[in-house]
Amino acid sequence: MNWLTNFVRPKIRAFVKSDVPDNLWEKCPQCDQMIFYKELDSNLRVCPHCDYHFKISVKERIKNLFDSGEFTRIKYQTYIQDPLKFRDSKRYSDRLKSSRENTGEEDAIIVGYGRIDGHKTVAALFDFSFMGGSMGSAVGEAFLAAADFAALKGYSFLAVPCSGGARMQEGIFSLMQMPRTVVAVNKIREAELPYIVLLSNPTTGGVSASFAMLGDIHIAEPGAIIAFTGPRVIEETIRGKLPDGFQKSEYLYERGMIDIVVGRKDLKQTIAKILGLLTHRKS
Repeated sequence: MNWLTNFVRPKIRAFVKSDVPDNLWEKCPQCDQMIFYKELDSNLRVCPHCDYHFKISVKERIKNLFDSGEFTRIKYQTYIQDPLKFRDSKRYSDRLKSSRENTGEEDAIIVGYGRIDGHKTVAALFDFSFMGGSMGSAVGEAFLAAADFAALKGYSFLAVPCSGGARMQEGIFSLMQMPRTVVAVNKIREAELPYIVLLSNPTTGGVSASFAMLGDIHIAEPGAIIAFTGPRVIEETIRGKLPDGFQKSEYLYERGMIDIVVGRKDLKQTIAKILGLLTHRKS
């Protein structure tokens, strides 16, 4: 038995792994169907069986929304790292370093500009893989820089939140980004430019309590969680059971909290049509 376990099995595994990748299939968390990864990618990471929308990276989002995937980054001033010298199970500075190495990004937001079906648009896109897309000082600064650029150039503004909320490791510095992002939205309004919010899964906490719910038009992906706090906390507070689908985009749409729920395949066309109506320009 030891000979089979210690010698034969590793040889078989090594042979199989050399020919068959580990990630050929992905299981849908909603319908439990196994999906071939190429089929999932060609379907914009939407389950072909139940329409469940998997999370996608910011780079994939840019590729799907912007013409030819062309997107020019906007530079912004970075803040002092770890202002509170915060530490829980790890130092905050170590968490930042790890997230930057894993994502290749400076922080949890990417800001830049490009064209959506010909419409010049500035976008602020959150990266959930960077500390849960949490909003810290750098995120607030980037959002303001993007709004200033849009107002200066006369471009439409698109926000794509995907975030767990404010970044606790920065304390009050993180909470102050809520009013700062509201100031940024007001700059877009004063310039009389369209401000569209694409709510993705999840949009929660201080993000949903600030810029994410101030759009001229709110679009949401199917099944996206959009809330301030999680259902478990609410149920413990009210000592009751919440309705099925509570806090999901379809539930909010039925109650007038958002304007439209759009599948990922139709997002670019829908956003372009809205931009055309708001700017009185054709694609």
